[in-house]
Amino acid sequence: MLQPYRDQFNAHFTPAAYTNLLARLNQLTRTTIDFRVAETPCFFPRELLNELAETGAELTHQLLNNPAYLQASNQTIPEPYRVPNETPQPNFMTVDFGLVRNPDGTLSPKLVELQAFPSIFGYQDILSRQYIETYNLDPNLTWHLGGLNETTYWQLLRQVIVGDHDPENVVLLEIDPGHQKTLPDFHVYEDKLHIATADIAKLRKQGNRLFYQRAGRDIPIHRIYNRAIVDELERKHLQLPFDYRDSLDVEWAGHPNWYFRISKFSLPYLSHPSVPKAVFLDDWFAQRNLEGLPDQREDLLLKPLYSFAGKGIQFAPTDQDLNSIPPADRHLYLLQERVAFEPTIKTPHGPTQAEIRIMYLWPDGDGLQPVIALVRLGRGLMMGVDHNRDRQWVGSSAALTPPL
Repeated sequence: MLQPYRDQFNAHFTPAAYTNLLARLNQLTRTTIDFRVAETPCFFPRELLNELAETGAELTHQLLNNPAYLQASNQTIPEPYRVPNETPQPNFMTVDFGLVRNPDGTLSPKLVELQAFPSIFGYQDILSRQYIETYNLDPNLTWHLGGLNETTYWQLLRQVIVGDHDPENVVLLEIDPGHQKTLPDFHVYEDKLHIATADIAKLRKQGNRLFYQRAGRDIPIHRIYNRAIVDELERKHLQLPFDYRDSLDVEWAGHPNWYFRISKFSLPYLSHPSVPKAVFLDDWFAQRNLEGLPDQREDLLLKPLYSFAGKGIQFAPTDQDLNSIPPADRHLYLLQERVAFEPTIKTPHGPTQAEIRIMYLWPDGDGLQPVIALVRLGRGLMMGVDHNRDRQWVGSSAALTPPL
């Protein structure tokens, strides 16, 4: 979007430089990245990123400052996964936006979804710097938000993830982490924060304490950087060495309850020009809360509330699709206005859509802070990196902006 950066990049791009970018990323993350990395970063005006960051914060506070919403969101936490000692606010927030074209030709942000769960904070910092270094871009370009730089960004991440603990007693907790596509991100925390990555199924519980094993030693866990998603636990029918409802002597960096409390479930409760109309499917069947929802099915999306990475989304759902969901499960689905996002990134393969994720940290006892942006480029129906593997100039990207 931002000129002259966009045209200059396209004119000087070479496949060899892109190959070099991938090689550097693999080396720095000590693995082979298993999702598509876009050939290009995105160049955005700072004003746009600031607008998105402010809007995401406003939406988040709209939920947190609404006692009725917080009460309603209690129902979202499945009883087997209701963790004690919930924190007053989530430590992590991500808010995804697309851009739509207004009748007067200007662009406006539209919310895709928001989630109180960590994203790839570690990998995204590495990726952003490597775009600049590998392609010899303007070294004054920045990618952190909220006035942060690389040093203060990692200081804040350390504060939120590690806290006051010895890093040896802090783990990134995941399901079979060695086979997750986000493994490159895990390795960055290992290198930068010196914490361990632990498989949730291989922990050991003794009394009310959890332990992980390293070099044959059982090491007590004092704080958990939680990356395990309940949807995957359920799909894999994993037997865990502890019960989420146990009163464990452990802190959570990203308390698990917030994954449910702020999610797709939140959309019908938000009121803002950036938020598309959405209703719970059981309300749609009961003919309630339908104001503003499009009449045409091609203008609707059907979304399961607690899937991840776009799993289970249906475009233009038919009567058969909707009726196939058992009445008892309809409250677990959202019927939402479908928004046509504008392709705004000029590439050799044509205009490409950008979905921009603003990522926030919320330290205990402090305020919500935007820290970095993640971009996903795509030209299909779905924007996730898993859905654009057979295309070029799409995939995981970064948001670069000129300095102040």
